Amino acid sequence: MSRIYAIGETIYDIIFKNDKPVTAKAGGSMLNTAVSLGRLGLPISFISEYATDHAGNIIDEFLANNGVDTSYNYRYDEGKTPISLAFLNEQNDARYSFYKLYPEKRLAIALPEFKTGDIVLFGAFYSLMPEIRRQLISFVTAASAAGAIIMYDPNMRSPHKDEIESLKEFIYENLSLADIVRGSDEDFNTIFNLDKGADAYDILGKYDCNHLIYTKSNIGVEIYSPGGIAMAEIPDVNVVSTIGAGDSFNAGVIYELFISGEKLQDISSEGLEKIVKTAIKFGSHVCTHYDNYISEDFAASILSTQHPKSEL
Repeated sequence: MSRIYAIGETIYDIIFKNDKPVTAKAGGSMLNTAVSLGRLGLPISFISEYATDHAGNIIDEFLANNGVDTSYNYRYDEGKTPISLAFLNEQNDARYSFYKLYPEKRLAIALPEFKTGDIVLFGAFYSLMPEIRRQLISFVTAASAAGAIIMYDPNMRSPHKDEIESLKEFIYENLSLADIVRGSDEDFNTIFNLDKGADAYDILGKYDCNHLIYTKSNIGVEIYSPGGIAMAEIPDVNVVSTIGAGDSFNAGVIYELFISGEKLQDISSEGLEKIVKTAIKFGSHVCTHYDNYISEDFAASILSTQHPKSEL
């Protein structure tokens, strides 16, 4: 049976509103996506690393309780599980402070047996870290060679703009490995100083990536593919927190790709638009609460109206 793999950093998020802590959650971009997919009952494996400390144990138990396979996680004794402090502003967008103490040995795990039909998600700043870069790229390259769909989310926010020149070689390589990129207007502005989806799609073409989902915060989504361009609007919601909204959007994309069982190149522009509308529903829902992932009730409502492919 096909599987989904999410490769990324594990962080314990402590969320503040008006300078007071309001909740604490297992976090990290790819972890957030993995939890949403696990709550939907999909076969999801999370590839990451975190310590054997108390925070790490909380995260490990949380993942297991939400249907996420943790057999590819590297648990280390020397060092601490990363912590982030997320400060919400008046618009409930987050500003972060990170505290990390990694060991010298990183991401020391065996390569999964990837195959055709698998989906692999990677990205964010973790995919650019020199300490784990060789191992991460070996995973993605092996998955691509096996026929898996590779989805890349740059997730590069403006605070990283001063570092971009030193990271561009890694970003270019990530783009060249991707079958589909889900990037925001802020991502492409930070990396390439671009503010139009069409220009971003032109950049992807140079790296043989033919599918772009270009998100523009609460304005809308543009979908670029060889079949043409489609657009979708974002509904108005009562925003409590934007943490995890993009990650849950990714979960919606992967959910639709996985249950369809179609090859990416065979999906029509109408099919891509359907995928993105589901993703918007996922992301909008997560904005309405402090969790970084879709709720169990929301997952149940999605499952009640969908028909997964027969092998699930």
